[in-house]
Amino acid sequence: MELEPVSPTAKAPAERFTGDVYVDIFHTPKEPSRLLGSQVRFTPGARTNWHSHALGQLLRCTDGEGFVVNRDGTVIRMRPGDTVWTPPGEEHWHGATEGNLMCHYALLEGTGDGDGTTWLEPVTDDQYRQTHRS
Repeated sequence: MELEPVSPTAKAPAERFTGDVYVDIFHTPKEPSRLLGSQVRFTPGARTNWHSHALGQLLRCTDGEGFVVNRDGTVIRMRPGDTVWTPPGEEHWHGATEGNLMCHYALLEGTGDGDGTTWLEPVTDDQYRQTHRS
């Protein structure tokens, strides 16, 4: 058993996120584990690019209100206590609503040569606005 050190908060890279997003990594894998864990804070209107995870991703909303959306147009509105599983390979995005901050834990398994995330194009403003109408 060991206490993991607290890592500094990092601003998420603009090439993968729209708006201001902040990440606190709270667990990086140590063999044989492949578990990665982070807390992600989205300011109102902020969101990820489209992306997928080789082994899936678990999101647990801790504060605020946001969305998880996949390519077929399924929209899940996340509120504190909600947990969303995105299966392996499913292209999706997640982020805050226009009027609220949103914070979630993101848990996923790495693939041995990285975190298994495939980053794609940004979510357009029109795609984002459409989510609010769903």
